[in-house]
Amino acid sequence: MRKVTILFDLDGTLIDSTEAILESFSVALGCFGSAMAEEDAVKMLIGHPLDVMFQRLGVEPGLVEEHVGAYKEHYRKISREKTVLLPGAAEAVERACEFARAGVVTTKTGRYSKELLEHFGLMHRFEVLIGREDVVNPKPHPEPVYRALEALGADAEKTWMIGDTLLDIASAEAAGVTPFALTCGYGSEKELAAACRYLAPDALSAVSRIRTETL
Repeated sequence: MRKVTILFDLDGTLIDSTEAILESFSVALGCFGSAMAEEDAVKMLIGHPLDVMFQRLGVEPGLVEEHVGAYKEHYRKISREKTVLLPGAAEAVERACEFARAGVVTTKTGRYSKELLEHFGLMHRFEVLIGREDVVNPKPHPEPVYRALEALGADAEKTWMIGDTLLDIASAEAAGVTPFALTCGYGSEKELAAACRYLAPDALSAVSRIRTETL
């Protein structure tokens, strides 16, 4: 039995769905006549739950749920067409599965995440996928990582979490697993380097380093 476990974040770690995210925010905000958000403002919030993102973009609390619904409706229509795998992502997952058990821990809706990973031919590689609807407290809370560890029966001390934001690092550390930060996503390289011992430009490089560290 493989003793090492690797948990992957999704957006900015394995996939780039920036175009789909930005378009879906624009559509949702437009549906209700809300003020349009600058693209950079949206990008800085990727990794947070949708309700938090809309609130921080200025949507009134009482209208957030409707905005989230409009976002999801549009996102599902365009997500496959306007999402791509990041360079080396597929190889990173394949290589990880050679020596470790693999899972996904994301703040995206699990249903849509599974559809995307099936579209890219990778979902069968993961033993568990924890999405937003699977937890009460999303990242940076440790609950999503705890849920993945529980589902896998994995040892936290032998588990790594690969992600691209401070939210991933905080969630991993709080759950007692080792974080590995990537600079290919939405997080600031300077902030990630200051917060995490392990840093790499992409998921494949991170998996290769983990293999060296653990075998």
